[in-house]
Amino acid sequence: MTNQPALTKYPVTPDSRYFVVRGRLWRLSNPALAEGERTHLIKELMNARQHVGEAKRAGDGAAERHARDLVDAAKRRLGERGLVWWSDGAPDYNRHLARNTPYAHWFAALGLEDE
Repeated sequence: MTNQPALTKYPVTPDSRYFVVRGRLWRLSNPALAEGERTHLIKELMNARQHVGEAKRAGDGAAERHARDLVDAAKRRLGERGLVWWSDGAPDYNRHLARNTPYAHWFAALGLEDE
């Protein structure tokens, strides 16, 4: 089960904490967020990402830094960065290669190592 249906093309770990892209784990957002809050935060994230692109195209380093800070803030509120949203004491493997984590056997069984 994943809380982000758009990610169905990416494998999601059995505990639904991460999805995998090119062998790397990326933390999913907190499934305890209310749908309205999640929708609002995703809109904030998309707007901030748009501002990053605009600032880059304009060559405005200060605006880009500010926009990247807004991206980070939205991702933290979604639970994709910062403190983990689970409470069982398991460490965070965000951005780690799946093969170097406790998910290694699960990932190897998917047969996606070369993708």
